[in-house]
Amino acid sequence: MNFQVLRYVVAATNVRHFGQAAEMCNVTQPSLSEQIIKFEEYLGVALFVRTRTGVIPTKVGLQVSILAQEALEIEKRIKALSPRLGGGG
Repeated sequence: MNFQVLRYVVAATNVRHFGQAAEMCNVTQPSLSEQIIKFEEYLGVALFVRTRTGVIPTKVGLQVSILAQEALEIEKRIKALSPRLGGGG
């Protein structure tokens, strides 16, 4: 697991479509989909129900997305602390 897959989950949850989420994340749809599938396998649970018109987050998927957003906010705050990563000091 890494922060990038968390970004993918949050984006897919927000737009309910892997293709649009991939565009938002500047990756290809197959790449985003593959990473989410690997994350689901790692967790042992489906995060999304795939449909012909998009994706629907499962109950667990919504919970994971909320936690992922929190983790991404914490990542941002940690980066701001580190001069090497662009923070002030």
